[in-house]
Amino acid sequence: MSPTFGKCYDPTGAMHGIPTFPWKFFPDGYATRRQLRDRGLRPRGQAVAAQIMRRSRRRKAGVAVAFLYRIELAKPVRPMTAAKRAALAKAMTARRTCPACRVDVGYCIPTSLGMCPGCAYPEEQRAA
Repeated sequence: MSPTFGKCYDPTGAMHGIPTFPWKFFPDGYATRRQLRDRGLRPRGQAVAAQIMRRSRRRKAGVAVAFLYRIELAKPVRPMTAAKRAALAKAMTARRTCPACRVDVGYCIPTSLGMCPGCAYPEEQRAA
């Protein structure tokens, strides 16, 4: 067994506190949040049951971690209500509306600018 694989394999949880498996080598019956969502399920407030780890040069700690939840303890996703749908539509409209000119630009305004490009760079708009 390679040293890297050995650090990521702890099925009893003695080293990391919870069962730990290498990337893509976890047993059946576990799923990540995204995998649960793809199945139409949610974690239902259950605690993290296990984790999967892999080496990563991008992470400060040197490893990437994903938490796993038990599939049999998961519940179905709550259905979208009319009020929630209306609130999400209102929030998306606010993200598309420029605070300076109050125009719906049809896309989400970049947070780096804080306004539509026409208001952020008015001299370039006049030249064109």
